[in-house]
Amino acid sequence: MTASTVSYGGAADASAAAGVPVVADLRSDTVTRPTAAMRAAIAAAPVGDDVFGDDPSINALQERIAALLGKEAALFMPSGTQSNLCALLAHCGRGDEYIVGQMAHTYRYEGGGAAVLGSIQPQPVPNQPDGTLLLADIDAAIKPDDPHFARTRLLCLENTWNGNVLPADYVEAATAQARRRGLATHLDGARLFNAAVASGLPAARLAGPFDSVSVCFSKGLGAPVGSALCGPRELIARAHRIRKMAGGGMRQAGLLAAAALHALDHHVDRLAVDHALARRLAEGFAGIPGLQLTPPQTNIVFVTVADGRGPALLAHLKSRGVLATGLIGLRFVTHLDVDAAGIDHAIAATREFFGT
Repeated sequence: MTASTVSYGGAADASAAAGVPVVADLRSDTVTRPTAAMRAAIAAAPVGDDVFGDDPSINALQERIAALLGKEAALFMPSGTQSNLCALLAHCGRGDEYIVGQMAHTYRYEGGGAAVLGSIQPQPVPNQPDGTLLLADIDAAIKPDDPHFARTRLLCLENTWNGNVLPADYVEAATAQARRRGLATHLDGARLFNAAVASGLPAARLAGPFDSVSVCFSKGLGAPVGSALCGPRELIARAHRIRKMAGGGMRQAGLLAAAALHALDHHVDRLAVDHALARRLAEGFAGIPGLQLTPPQTNIVFVTVADGRGPALLAHLKSRGVLATGLIGLRFVTHLDVDAAGIDHAIAATREFFGT
């Protein structure tokens, strides 16, 4: 494997500046760079003005992803954060609330956008270790129709959650319960295609129980930018207006759509490689005294380091050209810019730190 000193931003820049080549950037699957074939697709993309609705590449992508997920319509967004925000604001009004996991991305990691910009109250409930929300907790969180309370309008789930695939039977039960109680449902499916590949179920099956679904092209699929919100035409029309207010209207965005279309054509099935590399990493970490981990289901490996030595391990790995994050425990994410040699290097550097 050839080490890279290309600028990745943040910790990678610091590593390169210190003269340490980046061998394996495992901070996130968002760090992927467009492949040569993807760059060629971008260069060849027919474009128009998407604000006027006449960018052919954007229109083709929206039709394609809506069909893949079994929805009526789709809307291209600059980011998953904006896609989820537009969904929440399209489903809910001022004084409404949505039920969401305490550790869900839409609640914890998106700047409180629904509350700040939409006056929508989040009602978090505990995530279970597999990412599910107990049906009893969902039911108990739904408010009665009383002026004392915010109006409960929406249930939000996330798949994958910390790399875990939500069980399909659980999703069907949770969304059915929400419908019985008069709630709409939204799925943060940023890594939905990881879930589809890992479970062997079509993405449309995983998306089917939900009224709306957000999917990301710039994580495991390897596109440089973009997500899509999919759902009924009426909801997508409302989201389109909200996207405009949120500054998400872009012009010749077909350049970005071409990358996403290429990813859908070429980078979905290969997600299995990322999953295999995550298992390889976990197996290499197994048995190291002072490390605890749960075997990964997809492309994310979480590690707990005993005795508060996590920051020291991260610093050691960085000095060896391996990048990871420590925001919510140590996290290592595999993607299309990582290969087996990089994983083995990360394992060796970790074992070196622990003297094993």
